Amino acid sequence: MQPSKWDLVLDQKPIPLLTHLLEEVAKIFAKDLAAWPPHVEDFDPQTGRKLADLLAESPLPPDPRLYREAFVLTRFDLGRELAQSDDYLRNQRWMGTGLGAKDRGMLLFLSRFMAEQLLGLAEATEGRVTRPHLLDVLDRTERLFFAKGPPP
Repeated sequence: MQPSKWDLVLDQKPIPLLTHLLEEVAKIFAKDLAAWPPHVEDFDPQTGRKLADLLAESPLPPDPRLYREAFVLTRFDLGRELAQSDDYLRNQRWMGTGLGAKDRGMLLFLSRFMAEQLLGLAEATEGRVTRPHLLDVLDRTERLFFAKGPPP
């Protein structure tokens, strides 16, 4: 007897709902990161002015290395690895990748944007998506973001 077209679907191992959610969120987040400039919703007037100035200085998408380093810094933030984050910023570790001191503002913006987006997910799910889940989403997002290639 030949298998029906539904046998393949029915024989697959079910994916837990949370795993599916994290994967879908990562896809959306990677797509959002690829759009430049990113859509920022709520900010105070002083921050908005600084953000406008920063984006005016860099109308083109940042260097892919800057995105890589923003993922690193966001990982420290979400993992509450304060000593590593402090060391990274104080000793300007991003400069070891070829970025310069002038990239600090954009690095901080991107990492803060990523962290805020992911913390918003935790808030929207009333804490059911925990920090370890957010780190999982960040890892998935990074893989997807760089698999498609960073923004031109």
